[in-house]
Amino acid sequence: MANAGFQLLGFALALLGWVGVITSTALPQWRTSSYAGDNIVTAQAIYEGLWMSCVAQSTGQTQCKVYDSMLQLGRTLQATRALMIISILLGTLASLVSTVGMKCTTCFGDEPVKKAKVAGAGGVLFIVSGLLTLIATAWFGNNIVREFYDPFTPVNTRFEFGQALFIGWAAAALSMLGGAFLTCSCAKGGSQGRSYPRSNPSAAKNYV
Repeated sequence: MANAGFQLLGFALALLGWVGVITSTALPQWRTSSYAGDNIVTAQAIYEGLWMSCVAQSTGQTQCKVYDSMLQLGRTLQATRALMIISILLGTLASLVSTVGMKCTTCFGDEPVKKAKVAGAGGVLFIVSGLLTLIATAWFGNNIVREFYDPFTPVNTRFEFGQALFIGWAAAALSMLGGAFLTCSCAKGGSQGRSYPRSNPSAAKNYV
């Protein structure tokens, strides 16, 4: 029962991380305009994401524009897009595989060892999904830092970390943690469900 609860906790954390990856990918606040320095215009705020850029006025109005051409985007943005999409697809596959291997489901009910291995495979997929998200967000964040401290970057065009980056980092941590829990429960479940043949006692010999 304790192992099943541990497995369910890992699946819940990993699933929450997968939802966070989708949310981070959809949000436009991957980087926001910086207000550091002198003579900064605060009447509007600029947000840029993976799919669109938005301008929020001080009056409360927000206008967003989807990027016209993917080929005109920078290599960092294109690579981040690809990594996040692959991470979402892996998370989807991991959710399906983990559901089949969960102890609370009836699939492979008569084969506990195989069921534990399926759950472990789903945990590994969640870990890979979290690693891809971490790589994508860290790479994008490093590009923001590099441009911010570049002396040739105009002050009015500098950006800082947006909310989507922090959500992505949290989602990556939850996915990897939940996947690790699932993998550990697979090791425990496999060892408990494994049966070994018993040695037959030697037949007693009767002597006349």
